[in-house]
Amino acid sequence: GHRRKNWKVRKFVLRDDPAYLHYYDPAGGEEPLGAIHLRGSVVSAVEDMPDSKKYDVDNILFEIITANEVHYYLQAASSAERTEWIRAIQAVSRTGK
Repeated sequence: GHRRKNWKVRKFVLRDDPAYLHYYDPAGGEEPLGAIHLRGSVVSAVEDMPDSKKYDVDNILFEIITANEVHYYLQAASSAERTEWIRAIQAVSRTGK
């Protein structure tokens, strides 16, 4: 969020029952700003994003495509964290309710 003007830093909470990725304002607040329904979604690493500069990508972006074909692009803090998020979201999208 701090590198792209239209990106925002968010805190994410992954849930499997129901299968959602809720996001919150990192400054606080107990109510989620929104949620991504993960059941039947596809998640994958993004190596190259057309409208981004090299410093924006840095091999830490990933994409979630929901069952309704809505695309979400997220940026992890590191390559290892990106891999962890992808694995966790893939598991929830297959087995979550």
